[in-house]
Amino acid sequence: MKKKFIVFSLLALIIFAALFELGKNTLWGWAVLLVLFVAAFVLHKKVFSSKKFPLRLLAFVGFFALLCVTFRFSAPPQKQVPAVDVKNPEATEIVTVQQGDLTGVYNEDKSVEVYAGIPYAAPPVDDLRWKEPQPPASWDGVRVCDTFAPRSMQADSSVIMSTLTQMVGYHNFNISLKDNFVEAMSEDSLYLNIWKPAGELKDCPVLFFIHGGSLTTGNTSYSEYNGEALAKRGIIVVNCAYRLNVFGYYANELLQAESPNGTTGNYGLLDQIAALQWVNDNIASFGGDPTKITIAGESAGSSSVNAICVSPLAKDLFRYAIAESSGITAIRPYHTFRSLKSALKSGQALQEEFGANDLEALRAIPAEQLVLTKQNNSSMTVDGYAIKEQPYKTYEKGEYNEQALMNGFNVHEADYFTFLQKVTSENYEESLKDVLGDYAKEAVELYPPEEVDPAYKLAVVEQGGDAKGSFNKVYSAAWFSYSHYNWSHLLAEKGTPVWLYWFTKDNGSLGSAHGGEMPYAYGNLDAHPSRYDESDYALSEYMMDCWVNFVRCGDPNGENGNPLLSTTPAWEKFNDAPNRVYEFGKTVGMVDDPYLQLHLLLDKYQATLK
Repeated sequence: MKKKFIVFSLLALIIFAALFELGKNTLWGWAVLLVLFVAAFVLHKKVFSSKKFPLRLLAFVGFFALLCVTFRFSAPPQKQVPAVDVKNPEATEIVTVQQGDLTGVYNEDKSVEVYAGIPYAAPPVDDLRWKEPQPPASWDGVRVCDTFAPRSMQADSSVIMSTLTQMVGYHNFNISLKDNFVEAMSEDSLYLNIWKPAGELKDCPVLFFIHGGSLTTGNTSYSEYNGEALAKRGIIVVNCAYRLNVFGYYANELLQAESPNGTTGNYGLLDQIAALQWVNDNIASFGGDPTKITIAGESAGSSSVNAICVSPLAKDLFRYAIAESSGITAIRPYHTFRSLKSALKSGQALQEEFGANDLEALRAIPAEQLVLTKQNNSSMTVDGYAIKEQPYKTYEKGEYNEQALMNGFNVHEADYFTFLQKVTSENYEESLKDVLGDYAKEAVELYPPEEVDPAYKLAVVEQGGDAKGSFNKVYSAAWFSYSHYNWSHLLAEKGTPVWLYWFTKDNGSLGSAHGGEMPYAYGNLDAHPSRYDESDYALSEYMMDCWVNFVRCGDPNGENGNPLLSTTPAWEKFNDAPNRVYEFGKTVGMVDDPYLQLHLLLDKYQATLK
């Protein structure tokens, strides 16, 4: 009996210890966990091994009930993330912006100043929910900006699921005492962050970054696009939070009628433009030049960059644009964009879901309940104010805002979005009709059935199929690369300089899946150093040079248009080589567009949607 009890107890301890680690439970929870198991060993003779069955049953039930209660009540608390991972960081000198005085903190080697949690708009709560962003209030005294503001409201998965996602998708998991918390979340989230080279600056170029997350998730403290590394290279980096999902992209006829501008459905986009306006008004206080701003974004952040490029509200607020893995220039964009009719229909469905008959009732719904709506609010729309018309039409008229564009896509963009779908030779053509309609058969001929690259299979959950690899290639093109091909052509036809890249570098983390280029371009491989080798660090150095050069002069090759390294080929403009892309991978240089024939096929299909 004793041996069985020991084996049973050890197995239970291992299981609960794994749950506590995956769940990021607090230290006191770990302490109670150990106390409970020690107590179980001490009492096993008298209680757990008792000859009286009711007593044994009660002991085991009580033991597991206490374990579950401990797990529940030692769940990680919400916490705001410090601006720098430095114990007792030194404060910067006081900076004066329009709203008042503030200080930031220095990074570890004092080469970069970080200002986190600066309000750029009034909290969009109560009567300001679903209204255009309002100016931020001024403050007295000196505001300490040493901590990232809470994330915008979003529907979180469980902590355990989030940790498993990191393990399976990013191959990233470290046992640590520093991560026993969940990042705070609030409807009051309209804040931005600034990384600048330390010391006095004047007329410094600025990179304004917009995070991705399908317009429904994301945060500004994420390590993959921390601005410290680029600031060390001599530019100022800014990022901002914005309203997400139902708070950022909900559309409603009542709200449209209430708005002085007749807008609805683009509140998150309006937030981004308000943050960009704040940077124009205040960045000189940090040594930045408001005439030298480049906007950048990845995934839904890239779609947002595209929207800002066509928005009349952003005219003259920036000069260049960097877009990574998304855009909305197709005749009918595949994601992050919908018709106003569709948006308003979804808005009505949400009213019915919550039984809200008017705006007062809608605004009275607690944010924690509203964020769990069943309605999808992950798309911008043509509201007639922030976005006047289908974006491609604005480009055809030549009324866009960017003076130069650097953009691109990755090899395995779609792989981690389709893992629950099984695609075989039998259903392959039918599965492509959502993105190609009657041209699906021609796509099958271009990409005959093949399986998923083993390096990009998500353990256990990947459904696979003998045509899944080919299916992923077509979807990667339709959802992601086609928008860049299309965007680049629209600009090149007007004589605007464009550079187009293709990221192909495999590694121990995301590889060249969606988002895989970010830690390279923004210099954050050290966030997960065990997942990268010397070749990755070398590529990151080069990509950072390209990004910084583009911010400085609108050309990734530098002001003289020369290759950055004598061993590295120059990056040719798309205008001069429209059928080629610049590869960032094991090798670097110009190669033929890997999806050219498929892009031409997508052109045909999209033409039928006008």
